[in-house]
Amino acid sequence: MKHEFWRLPATDVAAMVAARQVSPVDVMDAVLARAEAMQPVLNLFVQPLFDQARDAAKVAEAQVMKGESLGPLHGVPFTLKDNVAMRGLPTLNGTVAVTPPPAEEDWAVLARLRAAGGIPIGKTTLPEFAHKVLTDSIQCGVTRNPWNLERTPGGSSGGASAALAAGVAPLGIGTDGGGSIRCPASCAGLVGLKATLGRIPNETFPDPFGNYAFVGPMARTVADAALMFSVMEGAESRDPWSLGLPPHPPAAPVKGLRIGWIEHFGKYRTHPEVLAAITTARKALEEAGAIIEPLADPCFDDVFDTYIVVATTAHAARLGPLEERAGEKMTDSMRDSIGIGRRFSAADLVRAMDRRGALHRAVQRLFGRFDLIATPTMLAPPAPLDAGGSVASAFYAEWAAPLYPFNLTGHPAASVPCGFGSEGTPIGLQLVGPWHGERRILTVAQALEDALDWPSRWPAI
Repeated sequence: MKHEFWRLPATDVAAMVAARQVSPVDVMDAVLARAEAMQPVLNLFVQPLFDQARDAAKVAEAQVMKGESLGPLHGVPFTLKDNVAMRGLPTLNGTVAVTPPPAEEDWAVLARLRAAGGIPIGKTTLPEFAHKVLTDSIQCGVTRNPWNLERTPGGSSGGASAALAAGVAPLGIGTDGGGSIRCPASCAGLVGLKATLGRIPNETFPDPFGNYAFVGPMARTVADAALMFSVMEGAESRDPWSLGLPPHPPAAPVKGLRIGWIEHFGKYRTHPEVLAAITTARKALEEAGAIIEPLADPCFDDVFDTYIVVATTAHAARLGPLEERAGEKMTDSMRDSIGIGRRFSAADLVRAMDRRGALHRAVQRLFGRFDLIATPTMLAPPAPLDAGGSVASAFYAEWAAPLYPFNLTGHPAASVPCGFGSEGTPIGLQLVGPWHGERRILTVAQALEDALDWPSRWPAI
């Protein structure tokens, strides 16, 4: 069975390691053999940490044999996106425009996974400064989808999604500033959770009070995502949204849940193959006892007009000076976004932030009627490798229309697999909950996973 260890979910690895049924070294050897086979095909890692991971697995095995207290992820391999700081390594951010120094400390989420016994195996690819929902850059090259090598694994956490789908570690740390966890989760057939603003700390965002960027778990199963979330969440003094978090409300059973069902998001139309897949999910939820009602609300009609101001002015303010120095070393679409942001005034930004507040209040009103909202994750199946995907593009505005609104409002949202398109690539359903409604989302996600038997499926690669 040794060669099959790379197929094991994190929950199984952790339980089997704790029971001395498998060795962390054997698990790591199998995962890294898979990583070495998949790297030249998919382009997953920009900073592999294979030797360090093997050494860490030996330490983990010794701790087991000594009978030491073990964390909930003891011996479990995971990946982290290369915009997440790791002590002693540069945070490359998918760019050649600057040479960053080694990070002085781990991000809180990474430190928590390590403290729980998890072992990082490498830093995964992303587009430059995570500005696209495809994964390619001058620095990283092109990352491919293991379900179909001519299609994107999504972005900006595309290295993480491709690795997970191909069996390279059962867990991955992603980030999400406009859909960058949920998009790649949908494209690669995974569970990806963007938690409530502050539930998982993002202590490094430059404007903590105006934050719309999240860090969160990506996994192949709902149970793995839930386990990872339980380790990552909690207060961190540098993230004001994480302070004073309320207890999780109890998870309600699927039976009797009121779900608002959105088939076409705002002014955009959903691809027929996506509609077919989410209809299958709807039937499964109705059979489980959920009460599903159509939902159409004008609050979602023009959200991109708000998001583009917020996102591109951030690019212009924070990356504009680098673009002035580096010029053509930066991706063209990154430079375009900076240029768009420079055209907006301070008054434009204030008006956009006011619209952000109005959107939040409108969505809050919807949760007076519904327990959850369900939407397509993406409005079409995974895009070609050269589709573009910048957050400042019309393509992004339409394909990712269900995603960026909930970055602005801070509501928790997850993508869960629900079917396939005609080209063999996965399709996801997005579940959105009220603030701190992660357990409700995960309960419904688990019901879908059970009904659709998703984790038994693997790409033929």
